[in-house]
Amino acid sequence: MDATTLGGHEGDDRHAALLNNAAAIRAVCSAVEGTLGPKGLDTMLVGGQGDVLITNDGVTILEKMDVSHPAARLLVQVARSQQSEVGDGTTTATVLAGAMVAEGAAMVIKGVPVAKVVAGIEEGTRIAAEYLTAIAHPIDGLDDPMLYQIAYIAGREHADLAQLVLQGARLIGWQRLADESFRFPDAVTALDKGQNEVYPGLFLARKPAAGFFDREEASGTGVLILMDALEPEKPADEALVTEAGFREYTASRERFRSELERLAELGIGLIAADRGVDAEAEQFCADRGIMVLPRLPRHDLLRLREFTGAVPLRRAALAKPAAELARALGRCRAVYDAPLGRVRISDGGGRSAVAVAVGGSTRELAGERTRIAADAAAAVQAAVRGGYVAGGGAAELAAARELERCRETVKGLEGFGIAVVAEALRRPLAQIVVNAGFNPLEKVEQAKAAGALGDSTSIAIDCDTGELIDMIQHHIIDPLTVKLHAVQTAGEVAAAVLRIRTVIKMRQDSEPSSH
Repeated sequence: MDATTLGGHEGDDRHAALLNNAAAIRAVCSAVEGTLGPKGLDTMLVGGQGDVLITNDGVTILEKMDVSHPAARLLVQVARSQQSEVGDGTTTATVLAGAMVAEGAAMVIKGVPVAKVVAGIEEGTRIAAEYLTAIAHPIDGLDDPMLYQIAYIAGREHADLAQLVLQGARLIGWQRLADESFRFPDAVTALDKGQNEVYPGLFLARKPAAGFFDREEASGTGVLILMDALEPEKPADEALVTEAGFREYTASRERFRSELERLAELGIGLIAADRGVDAEAEQFCADRGIMVLPRLPRHDLLRLREFTGAVPLRRAALAKPAAELARALGRCRAVYDAPLGRVRISDGGGRSAVAVAVGGSTRELAGERTRIAADAAAAVQAAVRGGYVAGGGAAELAAARELERCRETVKGLEGFGIAVVAEALRRPLAQIVVNAGFNPLEKVEQAKAAGALGDSTSIAIDCDTGELIDMIQHHIIDPLTVKLHAVQTAGEVAAAVLRIRTVIKMRQDSEPSSH
């Protein structure tokens, strides 16, 4: 078999791949861990064309980094999973995963079997998740002051963004926030030419087809969503060269005109299509005050469908009787806001929606502030669904103490894996302390001892003074769901990396292999 080992050593070093993978993961972690906590700093990302992005958003850094090492890419997947599932806590998840890999690799090098370390990590993350769930506090409605604190902390202490997100949350309501199918961060949008705004509806970043000007409103309230092009049926190209084919083409255009007339009679004010619009149809709609949004992205079409209550149709459905078409229509009010380059959609006939618009003096600034606000929105929604725990690394430190107690009762080698998770759970506090300019060994031990003495789950370090404080009493809190997902995904990636014994470069076949 022709193979190339990427571990850096030949077959006599059985830990070569593990050490190589652990080093790659450590390198990726070092790129984001400096952003953790209130004293974390920014990272500058420089593109090949000289473009620059300055951010301290963990997932943005990892997504934009040029990562080629296969094991390091697993760590990027952790951040993506954290962002996709809960929308916040990507840096914490990355730091935890990196720490678990480093500690797990150290155990394997000492001679503990990989299978035992992995089993202990899986058990340790399960115990930690159960413990964090047990110590969580519920949110008491959207007026609970703790909800603002969650938005403020996740929003990196931007008070205006925390207020903006909370205003949007109250507008959308508790029931909608608790809905598993609704993602509050998706409601956050950037306005590089506007001011902060919470709008009861949708902002669609699309210029209407010709005929609409600033603040002009569509004439009707009916909504047609077309998963097709708004154009007549096209005969085959070869048919157009025959007399019969040309007659059929002419007839198809006449049928299309009658279909457009039927749409106008139904009181349609907005047509959203995922493809293009025929020039004649564009002019017809403009003359009658019907707003047409061509080539609308699929995710915007789905949002519009949910908000307006419209049933998406294919092109052939336009030939149906008016009564049948009417049943598929949604309802909304559509206004084109030219200075913002957006269409405002309100008064929908479907489920409630909100647009949290974040302004900025430049596109880059608006983009960064939008990422921050999206994190705050995700944290608020996560807290509504699962409550909150102490922030600043306190909850993880308390979970580590619980794992140490459990470790004493484990007789097998799996206990070493549990110890790996316990050590990793102390890492977020240690990194927050480092970023604040204090000695992590001293401060973590102080917090650990104080928490054990008072059996507290919320003792950590004040990043301004270096003193011990109760995080709950000082309203420094994080959503439970963010912590749970970070611990679980970190454990999964650590187990996956530790199980890798050999890394082999695949052969590049020009044709599929035959078996």
